Amino acid sequence: MNRLRLLDILRGFAILGTLGTNIWLFATLGDFTLFLGGNSKWWEQVDTSMMMIFAFFTNGKFLALLTILFGAGLELKRRKLQKTKGLWPWMYIWTAFLLFLDGLLHYILVFEYDILMSYAVTAIIVSFIVTKSKRVMKWVIGICIGLHLLIVSLLTVSFQMLVKVPALSQELKIEMMEVSALYMTGTWLEQVQMRLTDFWALRSEAIMVLPMNILLFLLGVLFVRSGVFMMDEQGRMKRRKLLIYGLLFGIPLNALTFVPGGFFDISVRYLFAPVLSLGYLGLLAWMLERAEHSFLLSRFEEVGKVALSCYILQNIASSILFYGWGFGLSEHYSGLNTFIIWLAICMLMFMFAHLWLRFFTLGPVEYVWRTLGNLPLKRLKHHHTHTPQ
Repeated sequence: MNRLRLLDILRGFAILGTLGTNIWLFATLGDFTLFLGGNSKWWEQVDTSMMMIFAFFTNGKFLALLTILFGAGLELKRRKLQKTKGLWPWMYIWTAFLLFLDGLLHYILVFEYDILMSYAVTAIIVSFIVTKSKRVMKWVIGICIGLHLLIVSLLTVSFQMLVKVPALSQELKIEMMEVSALYMTGTWLEQVQMRLTDFWALRSEAIMVLPMNILLFLLGVLFVRSGVFMMDEQGRMKRRKLLIYGLLFGIPLNALTFVPGGFFDISVRYLFAPVLSLGYLGLLAWMLERAEHSFLLSRFEEVGKVALSCYILQNIASSILFYGWGFGLSEHYSGLNTFIIWLAICMLMFMFAHLWLRFFTLGPVEYVWRTLGNLPLKRLKHHHTHTPQ
């Protein structure tokens, strides 16, 4: 029970943390260049300084933590399904396909930086890998590390070339201005049309991070198998190492985001952020050990139980608050306003999760997902029940 509670706490923490990055994308109407060398003299403006400090704590860190937790969930699901021969991985692939559809709808209707589609594809790939030996898994991890390092290196070089070529840099700025104008003055349907028209361009990051996702999924699997999430002495010792080394190496590496020029920005998000996320994992576990009945951890736990619903709901709330077809708060953008709105949405998620769980055991999206996901299992049981012996 404690192990499951730790996973829920971490999941809720990660969900609200991802909003800590996404909230700036909503507030600046989709201008992702803010996280990629767009702040060469960030210390000269208060708003930009706040965004950079926030990015230091959030950008890529919570996404990596959530990816690890998805891998841990995959392993727990495998253990449950392997009791019935023939269900793994096909039952899980079916639920992953449903997650992909959920993510596709979320991408089209709400947010172009959806992560669920990428997680669904990763889950299908990893569902086959986890049935292999530990040696094979380590080979896959090594290959993914190599591919990911290559991708990050190519992106870094390409981005530096883009920055140094005035014509290309100006073209990117014009494109960002057009996107921002659409989100400020366009209708919701026009935004939906843009996401459909530019589907592959907007989904490029989701495809690019597949090697990293596979690596982090497998890390989550190995964490479950090695007892990292167990609330015993062995688990505590392993989490303490994650806390110490994750913070010891993660903080200075991620501090490179403050270096002007943006040379380290891609590496920070895609290489160094996962290191700090391990420190976050150890930190939350340490807090749980010290204060089991903490009010804040209990709120994280509730959000974690309805994580999928909260992830979608917080992005819907952000769209309504910032985009022109809603309240258009991006027109009054400031670092302080963005931070306050992030806190307000977090409070909204806390209240939603707390009130919902007083009457239901599953979130609304989780209920639909599980109901549809269990259909093949119900059909299988029905077939066995009516098969003559």
